[in-house]
Parts: sequence; structure tokens; C-alpha cells
Amino acid sequence: MPSPDPPRSRPVTSPQQLLADEVRVAYDRQVVLDGVTLSVGRGETVGLRGPSGCGKSTLVRVLALLHRPDGGQVSIDGTPVTGVRYAVPVGLRTRVAVLFQSPRAAADPRLSLTDLIAEPLRAVRAPEPGVRERVAELADLVGLTPDLLTRRPHAVSDGQLQRACLARALVHRPDYLLCDEATAMLDASTQAHVAAVIADYQRAQNAGVLVITHDEALMGRWADRIVDLAGAVTAPAR
Repeated sequence: MPSPDPPRSRPVTSPQQLLADEVRVAYDRQVVLDGVTLSVGRGETVGLRGPSGCGKSTLVRVLALLHRPDGGQVSIDGTPVTGVRYAVPVGLRTRVAVLFQSPRAAADPRLSLTDLIAEPLRAVRAPEPGVRERVAELADLVGLTPDLLTRRPHAVSDGQLQRACLARALVHRPDYLLCDEATAMLDASTQAHVAAVIADYQRAQNAGVLVITHDEALMGRWADRIVDLAGAVTAPAR
């Protein structure tokens, strides 16, 4: 029986995909990613695993358009992306969102949860009535009560703050959501709720989801296929 292809092989998938093609990243001459190719199709959940330090989080940052690779190309549904962050046109960069492991590192401590969720919409000058409506919609979706929305990060739990970060990630209705150990710091009930919200969103929007987690049971339940950054690709039964 033939062995599965390693992640650096060119995948045969739909044009509707978030694609890192032959990506290379080095820090201070230390190569972290060397010709890595990874795709996430619309409606697909891809699990990404590998030992600590193998470049999983770096690959997420490249796919999230937060870090420019030293080589290779990122494309969204066949459209090459040449810049990072605000150098990418808003209509392209808002199609990809990321949810990180530590909500406290990701959240501005000066903002209320309402403003934290609303900030990406205000950054593109969305009309304020629509901003308030979208924040209320997402707060209800992730389970944040009105009194929690008025609080700043220091006044809420890690689980509550991660719910706000999830709402923020979904605020532009992205086509692709990247989850970098997004449930690792949460208790079991909050972890289950966050995973359920993401799954419901994925079904409703036909979104592609990339998941990094050290929880093998969660990975096996969640992912349609698993990419091992150090070797093979597997397809777990669901």
C-alpha cells in the first residue's frame, strides 16, 4: 500500500482553497520552514501537528498574512497574496482570520470586550449601526452576556476572553479560520463550546478551518485530514 504524500508535495485540491505553496521561512539564518506546501479547502477541517519548534505557528502566521515568507507563495482561492497585514487589500485580508492560544496576549487590555470585537469593523470604517448589530449577534453566538461586554480583559476569565477573541475573529465572516492551540488554555466546558461555535460557523459559511492542537482525541474528532509537518498525511475516520 503506497505511503501518503508528505506536506511539501503539491496537493491536488479545489481552486477554492487557502494555499501555502513551497513556503520558506528563516529567522537569523535558522530555517524554520523549508519548501512547505499546505492547503485548506472551503468546508474542510485540516489538522496540523508536529513537535514543538517545527514551525506550525510560523506557518499559521504566514497563512494569516501576518508574516511574509522568505520564499514561496500564499494564495486565496487562486489569487496570489504579495503583501502582509495592511499592505493586503481589505477585501482579501479579511477572508482569513486567526484565533491564537493566549487571549491575553492577543487582546488590547485597554478595550472593553465590545470594542475588542468591534475594532476590525471600525478599522475598515464600517457604519456604526452595523457594527453594533454585528457585535450583538456575535456576542450571543459565543455566549457573552451584555454585562461581560462592558468589561475589559483584566475583569473576565480566560475562557470569556477567548470567546470575545473568537467573536472578533468571525466579525468579517472569514472564509478561512486558523486555530493555533485555540482551546489549550480553556476548561473542558468552554473548550467544547468554542469548538461547537467554530463547527457551526464552518457549516453555515462553508469555511475552511486549520486546527493546531496537542489534544490527539480532539484532533481526530475535528479534522477531515491531518498533516504532520514532520512527515505524513493521514485521513482519520469521522
